[in-house]
Amino acid sequence: MPKPVLYYIRHGETDWNALGKLQGTQDVPINARGRAQAVQAGDILSGLLSRDGRDKLSLPFVASPLGRARETMERVRETLRLPREAYATDDRLREIGYGTWEGSTLAEAEVRDPAPFARRLADKWTVAAPGGESYAQVQARVSAWYSELSTDTVAVAHGGTARALMVALGFETPQSAAELFIEQGAVYVFADGGLTKYR
Repeated sequence: MPKPVLYYIRHGETDWNALGKLQGTQDVPINARGRAQAVQAGDILSGLLSRDGRDKLSLPFVASPLGRARETMERVRETLRLPREAYATDDRLREIGYGTWEGSTLAEAEVRDPAPFARRLADKWTVAAPGGESYAQVQARVSAWYSELSTDTVAVAHGGTARALMVALGFETPQSAAELFIEQGAVYVFADGGLTKYR
């Protein structure tokens, strides 16, 4: 039986994104550009649902519990002319935890923790930041979430969770996914036939 189609949106830009700071589990709100990206993603999603013959009223919508994902979801739903807050959240969709590096740029993290930084640089998938989690751990929780999907679904989450899901479904390798930029204001469609980005 084919797996449900997943319409996946990364949250809109935050000021920390713009500054190159690691956010992880920190609750940083989206900025003006991020709000515009959320509307753009909503417009793209509207066209995809129409193209695919999907009824937006019957699809489940689920977001990471972090505020930047929730605000993006609410703006996407407004763009679709759906009630803002009629969606679920799932903690398994939260961003990868960067531990003590959260709030730092990569350059700052390297200066503060050169040995752990070098270990993670050599193996981004299985090595975690100090006090954080690895992509392999994120892959396990996102895979568990995805395995429970029973119908086509719209999700708003994060770059890290997108990378983990791409590896879990065989669309990327750990090495390629770790370096992959996940675009904001786009819709990634995960389906049995493959993965396609719409922007």
